[in-house]
Parts: sequence; structure tokens; C-alpha cells
Amino acid sequence: MPNTFLSILLRTLVLASLAACSLSAQTTPSSSPLRVGIAGLVHGHVRGFLQQTQPRTDIQIVGVAEADNKLTEFYESKFGLAHNIFFAGVDEMIEKTKPQAVLVYTNTFDHRSVVEACAHHGVPVMMEKPLAVSLEDARAMQAAAKRGNIQVLVNYETTWYRSNRAAYDLVHENAIGEIRKVVVHDGHQGPKEINVEPWFLSWLTDPKLNGAGALFDFGCYGADLMTWLMDNRRPDTVTAITQRIKPDIYPRVDDEATIVLTYPKAQAILQASWNWPFSRKDMEVYGQTGYAITVQQNALRVRLPKQEEKLQDAKPLDPRESDSVNYLRAVILDGMQPQGLSSLETNMVVTEILDAARQSAATGKTIHLADKQ
Repeated sequence: MPNTFLSILLRTLVLASLAACSLSAQTTPSSSPLRVGIAGLVHGHVRGFLQQTQPRTDIQIVGVAEADNKLTEFYESKFGLAHNIFFAGVDEMIEKTKPQAVLVYTNTFDHRSVVEACAHHGVPVMMEKPLAVSLEDARAMQAAAKRGNIQVLVNYETTWYRSNRAAYDLVHENAIGEIRKVVVHDGHQGPKEINVEPWFLSWLTDPKLNGAGALFDFGCYGADLMTWLMDNRRPDTVTAITQRIKPDIYPRVDDEATIVLTYPKAQAILQASWNWPFSRKDMEVYGQTGYAITVQQNALRVRLPKQEEKLQDAKPLDPRESDSVNYLRAVILDGMQPQGLSSLETNMVVTEILDAARQSAATGKTIHLADKQ
């Protein structure tokens, strides 16, 4: 009898140990580096990405697709990248290097062709904001993603701001009441004024390649944040006004834009500008009973019912959502489902807003999205 009991006990311990190992394997994030390819080098944000990721061991750049030899030589030399990881096209890069994901640093117009190529190979994509230059292109990318069964993510700097998450939490905890007005400010002195690279400036000021000027370049941030705050509800109307305050510098695109979104009980004012006296990305959220105003990346000013305004630090983000690399790894390696600011679902609404804003600015009319279903 004791031997039988001992045998059962040992068997139980072994099974428990195996179950624990299995659970650990499912819940512990992968420690292996994520193999990524880069599509395009004309977007200036690629420089920041390379600077930030060079010391990291959780991501490995295995291929770069760029047809401009001068650009490839520049980045190869500047960051000490291996010569054999450069390719002229996305298809060849994917076929030769087998990346687990592709990061897109092309102009916005080329997002569609890159996503369609990646979908053909079954490779997930994360691109720099915004998703697309038009709703037509966004829908084509959505269809390609579905065909290829791939994730399509959009990277915004403001997604990783603790202050924005804190404001969102206050809204969804009903701490400030139902949203009534949101004001978002985004932009800087202008791309030429801040000395962006010439290849970056060239397409930022091209209405075909960028979709517009400041309207798309910075209007997308506010559209993304408001859509997230409103749980992906489409606005009822979109009204936009654009100006060319500096036509000598930006003769082909707007450098000043204001977008007004209306909902049944709320309004958003998105201020996108290449004319701010300084760079800014901040947001004001006003509810029925209080407000939250973000202060740079990590703090916010909050006023709740029967309280004075307080400046408070925002709590740390979930490590999986603390930057674009961690988020991409969580989605690709650990199976986290995309939602919110970076998700394709949210950014389909963002693109619809931007598309309607461009139409509104051109016609001087308010666009009713309910009429465009």
C-alpha cells in the first residue's frame, strides 16, 4: 500500500510539473530576437528607430528594401549595417531574409504596395503613421491583410505616452464623466524649419505621396487619439479648414489645419500645424464633471469634482505596450491581439476622418460620414 501511494504521489508531482512547464511556455514572452525587415528609408523616423534599437538584443534587422543607392549607402555607413542585408525591392528582401515582420519607412503613398507585398508572403507589418493617403488605399490594405492573414499595425509616437493612457483610463473609469470636448495639438515649426533630411522633406511636401501637408502629417495623431477615446465610434461629421501660411516654403500643401469632429454628445478639435513656435503633442479631455490635460509624455493636469486641479505623474505602461518594439514583439511572438491606437480597426476610422477632412477643406463643406457608409 505505501508503495502504491508513493507511486501515485510521484506521478501526480510529475504531471503537475509538466503542466506548469507548459503554462510557463504559453505565458512567458519569447526571449529570442524578433527578426525584422525594413521597407524604405525615406521616412526620417527610420533614423531614430536605428539609433534606439542598435543596443537592443530583442530585435534583429535582417533585411532592408530600398531602391535608392545613395540612401542605402548613407544608412549602411552611418549605422554600420552589413552590406548584404540591402535589397532593391520588398519581395526580394522577404524571400532572401525571411523576416518575422516588416517595418515600413516609405512615403505614405507606398504603404499600400508594401502591405500587399507582405500579405502575399504572409508577413506582418508595422508602418509609421498614418495608415494611408486615402480611404481607398486603406480598404485595399485591409483586404490584403485579410487575404494574407497578417497583422497590420500603425506606429504613432503618442501611443507610447503614459500621459495619454492615463487620460484614457480616467475617461473609461468615468472619473471625469462622459466626454464633451477634446482638443488635441500636434506639430512643430515646420519640416524645413526643423531641418528634416532632404529626402524626407521631398515627399512630406508632395500632396500625392503624403496625402496633404500638416493636415495628414499631424492631423492623424488627434484623429487616432479621439477614435481611441470614443471606442472606435465614427464621428457624425468632419469639418476642416487648411491654410498655406508659408506658400514660399510649402507651395503645394497646407501648413496649417484644423479639423472639427462631431459626435451625438461630444466634439473634438484637432489642431495640426507646421507653424507652432515649438514642437508639441498634447491633449485636453473635458468630461461632464472634470478634465484631464496631458503634460508632455509622462504627466497630466487633472481636475475632478469638488477638487482643485492637480499635476500628477502617469503610471508606467504595461511593458508590452511601452514602446513600438515591445508591442510588435508581443503581437508577433506572444499572440497579443492588437487593439486601440495601433490597430488596423482604429486606423481605418482615422483614415476615413483624414480623407473626409481633405474633402471638407477642398470644398468648404462639412462632410457627413453617415452619408458615406
